[in-house]
Amino acid sequence: MYRARTIFPSALLAAVLPSLPIRAETQETLKAVSINRLEQRLALIDAELNDLASFSMRSGIGPVGFRSDFHEDSHHTEWIEIDLGEETPIDQIVLVPVIWRDTKTGFRADGFPLVFRLVAGNRGDTDGAVIASFGPEDGLLPRVAPLAVPIPEILATWIRLEASVLSPRAWDGKYILQMDEILVFSGQENIALNKPVRVSSDDVQIPGPRSKQNLVDGFVPYLMDAAHGEQSIAFLGESGLGDHPTIMIDLGSIHELNRIHFHAIELGDTVPQASPLGLSLPSQLTVEGAIKPDFSDAVRLIEYRRETIYDTGPIIMRHFPESACRYIRLIASEPYIVERNGTKKSLLGFAEIELFSKGSNVAMGKAITSNLKPVSTIRSLSALTDGSNLYGQILPIRDWLNELALRHDLETERPVVLAELNKRYARQKTYLSLLGWLAALLAAGIVFTILIFRNLSMRQVAKIKEQLAADLHDELGADLHTIRLLSDMAEEARNSPEELTSLHQRIRRVTEQSGGAVRHCTNMIEADGLLTSMPHAIRRASRRIMANLKNDISIEGEEYLEKLNPRTRFDLILFYNECLVNISRHSGASEFSTQLKADPKEVILSVGDNGRGLSKSKVNGVPKCLNPRARYLRAKGSVESPATGGTRIRLKFSTPRKWRSHEK
Repeated sequence: MYRARTIFPSALLAAVLPSLPIRAETQETLKAVSINRLEQRLALIDAELNDLASFSMRSGIGPVGFRSDFHEDSHHTEWIEIDLGEETPIDQIVLVPVIWRDTKTGFRADGFPLVFRLVAGNRGDTDGAVIASFGPEDGLLPRVAPLAVPIPEILATWIRLEASVLSPRAWDGKYILQMDEILVFSGQENIALNKPVRVSSDDVQIPGPRSKQNLVDGFVPYLMDAAHGEQSIAFLGESGLGDHPTIMIDLGSIHELNRIHFHAIELGDTVPQASPLGLSLPSQLTVEGAIKPDFSDAVRLIEYRRETIYDTGPIIMRHFPESACRYIRLIASEPYIVERNGTKKSLLGFAEIELFSKGSNVAMGKAITSNLKPVSTIRSLSALTDGSNLYGQILPIRDWLNELALRHDLETERPVVLAELNKRYARQKTYLSLLGWLAALLAAGIVFTILIFRNLSMRQVAKIKEQLAADLHDELGADLHTIRLLSDMAEEARNSPEELTSLHQRIRRVTEQSGGAVRHCTNMIEADGLLTSMPHAIRRASRRIMANLKNDISIEGEEYLEKLNPRTRFDLILFYNECLVNISRHSGASEFSTQLKADPKEVILSVGDNGRGLSKSKVNGVPKCLNPRARYLRAKGSVESPATGGTRIRLKFSTPRKWRSHEK
């Protein structure tokens, strides 16, 4: 079974979106399609709509197809069956709805079935095979357009429309099946034209505007209004009363003809129309074909009779057995009679005459002659074969109806795509507004960050200045104190040349070291000799600053001391130097002791002497000169006065956390 409803997989929708219409079931999938693809699709829809025929509804009086018996509820089965005569290939079926003029919503389909299927079969097969089916989920209503149903090519002698759920007719709400026209195409041929029709029920017994045969009369509720082509004014000629108006066409060569289309002249574009329906169409028209120009071998192709106003329309289509012809002659044996200025005249005219051979109009641009006199200079005989009508280009019937069906699909799809785009645009607008606020906040944050960094930089500069001052004070102070002590010792040893020479050499070394400290005061860590091993630096400072004082040095955990970063080691040595300078200057001690202990958790430095000690007010408080260095080390310092006398300075700070985790 061929299911007419097309469902696009989500993964493929983005790939096919620019070229295929969006069905109702794919609307949710639009959320996964990018804005760019939606914009492309909308542009393509607009471009396609500009190239499609437009809906121009007929007016006046004419046949309106078929209507079944009515029902009180929708669940009743009604069917329409068309006998195609002989087994014929079928590749498309077009259903044209009956159009109702709603006073509120405009034109809409009336009595179009909600659930139905199309069945095709051959002679002797009463059940046939389902070739397409439709339901409410297909979203066919509302519509005014024909429904074009492409099908895989099959051979059939009949087709049947079976409706199982009906829709209400507009004027009284009764449930019926209505259809204006059913066209069955084999290529460009409508093989259902004027074929026998059977129906399940019929609410009329006398042929008129509604009749089952009207389903295949070729008349549809639209005027052919193509998107392209130049406007053409129909030919209209007159002759005397009693004459037989004749039109002859020379096809230029022999063609196998099987179909003719008469396009009626325009009835005026005013509301109401200025001319009566069927103007210039004869009551009886004979069409002959011949190979010889004198029509001595003429054969009758068709004979058209206009018995009622329902036998005419914008396009009169007739099939006939295939015949080889070069010359065609139209004879109005019962012409249209009109009285003008007290004189009766015969009129005959058409907008176009099409003659078909193998689906193509072979009359296009061919030579025409007639015994009619044009009623106006703008109504030329050449208009009969110029391929245009009042609205533009004349299209093949199948192409025209397919364009109307596609227009309906695109006009149904366009609001869906546009609504999704507008939703995306609104979302983007919201995002842009949020981004604007975020940008403003970011700008404020950047300004605030710059101010913070500037403040931190100024504080860092101040800290560096303070640290450089402390470095110079501690290092140079210790060196200058050492030079003073050595100078005093040299003064005392002036009578001992060897000792004096040794002291001078020590003074020179300390002086050179002080010069190096001054040169490298911006980066004391790189000064030569200052970052040797901690035990060596401690002992060297003791000898250099304390001169001949007796000392006791104890160092534990040297491996942890060497793990300290260079700046910490340097600050620790300078702290120790300042302690020794204070002892040398102020304590009056004869001996001192140093204990340095390091483990995975902390480093403790303790420096004591046997001097005069500190006053009670200064106990537990680190001397002012030692505070900056203790702060740099982030250490806790204290001063004690032991019971045995003297002073002990104690410094403690924690080691890096990674040591502790490593030790565990």
